[in-house]
Amino acid sequence: MTTAAAGQPLIPQPPATAAALRQAVSQIAPAALPAFTRELDQAADQSRQGSDLAPLQRFITQWAVFVHIQRQPGVAADFRRWENLAEVGDAARARRAASEIGRILDDAHAAIGLSAR
Repeated sequence: MTTAAAGQPLIPQPPATAAALRQAVSQIAPAALPAFTRELDQAADQSRQGSDLAPLQRFITQWAVFVHIQRQPGVAADFRRWENLAEVGDAARARRAASEIGRILDDAHAAIGLSAR
């Protein structure tokens, strides 16, 4: 994984293309690369079968958001912490965690300028 100065992103946000996102994932979250490749293949197959670009567009959005979060170590750590709390906390903590996860995801979608849907 690449290192960065405190509070600075590890890498710049890449363009929203499969090739650029693959490169970014390989740099900042190499363990996620098999999932990236598997999901890209699935999205491409679905797009071909349905003659519809929506599966590829969803894939690009999902992974652009992932990269946006993971390239910022503090945000990524907060995201993981909230995910963990959502799984093991009581109902009130789970609701708070879900709210915070939603906020992080909304911020990421806004930052990359891609639709959440």
